[in-house]
Amino acid sequence: MAAMHDAHVSDGGRGAHDPADVPDLSAFWLRVFLEVARHGSFTVAARSLGWTQSAVSRQVASLEGALGGAALFDRLPRGVRLTEAGRVLVPHAEALVTRLGQAERELTALREAAGGRLRIGAFATADAALVPHAMAAFRARHPGVRLTRDEGFTPALLDRLAAGGLDLAIVSTTGRVPLDAYDLHHLLDEPLYVAVPVGHPLAGRGPVRLPQLADADWISGDAHPEGTLLDAALRHGFRPRIAHVVVEWIAKLGYVAAGLGVTLVPALAAGSVRPDVVLLPVAGEEAAGRVVYAATARGVAPSPAGRAFLRALREAATRGADG
Repeated sequence: MAAMHDAHVSDGGRGAHDPADVPDLSAFWLRVFLEVARHGSFTVAARSLGWTQSAVSRQVASLEGALGGAALFDRLPRGVRLTEAGRVLVPHAEALVTRLGQAERELTALREAAGGRLRIGAFATADAALVPHAMAAFRARHPGVRLTRDEGFTPALLDRLAAGGLDLAIVSTTGRVPLDAYDLHHLLDEPLYVAVPVGHPLAGRGPVRLPQLADADWISGDAHPEGTLLDAALRHGFRPRIAHVVVEWIAKLGYVAAGLGVTLVPALAAGSVRPDVVLLPVAGEEAAGRVVYAATARGVAPSPAGRAFLRALREAATRGADG
C-alpha cells in the first residue's frame, strides 16, 4: 500500500507527537487502520506516520467503537494480527481510501487548472483569430483540461450561459442584447472597416466616413440594419439600402469582390479578407463598431480553468490590437 501523505504530520526532527490538528474522521481512521494492517504493528505504523504509538492506538480504538465495538486486531506479544472482522474490513477500507485519493487528486487538478472541463461559446468572427489563439495558448499550458467550444449568436450564447450549458461566452454588443445580467470581462473595443471591391472609387483613399456611402448598395446578414453592425449607419443619419442578405463572411466578401455592394467588416474578421477586396478604416466616432466581452454567469466565480482561459483571451486580444 502506498504511503498516505495526507495522514502524515512531520515532526521536524523533534520526535513523535500526537496529531492534534488532524480531524477525527472515519476516512482518516480507515487510513490509520490500513497502515497498521500493512505493518502488523502499532509501533511501526506510528513510526511510519510520525506519531506516537498511543495516538495510533486511539485512532484504531475510535474506528472499532464506530463499528460497534468489533475488535479489528488481536494484540499479540510482538505486534498485532487482523481479526476476522479486520480481514473483512480491509478490502472495503482499501476501496474507500483509493476513491478518496482519486477525489483529492481531481480536486487538486481543478484548483491548479490541470484537470476538469471548460465549456466556452463564441460568436462567429471571434472564431476567426481571437478564440483559436486563446485556445492554442490555453491547451499548451493546461493540457489536462477538457475544453469544448460552441459557436452561435450572442443572444443564444447568453441563454446557454444562463442555463448552465456554458462556463464562459465570448459575446459582443451587436444586436442590442442586454448584457447587464452577466458578469462581463472586457476584451477589446472593435473598430469597423468598409469592404469595397478593388476597383471602387474610394479604394486606396484611406479612412472613410459612413455617410460617404449613403447611396451604396449594402450587403448585410439581415434585411434590417437594426441590431446589426449597420446600426452605425443609423446612428449617423442614413438608412443603408440593403441589396443582398448574406450570412456567411466568406460569401459576403465574394459579393463585394463581384461589385454587388459594400459591407461592414469588424476588426476580428479583417485578417481573413481576400486580396480582391479592399478594407477602408471607418473614420472618427463611427469607427467604434462594437465591444467584445467574455461573459460569465452573474455571481458565479469562474473556475481556475475559466480564469486561465480569460487570461489567454486577454493576451490574444492584446496581440491582435498590437498587430
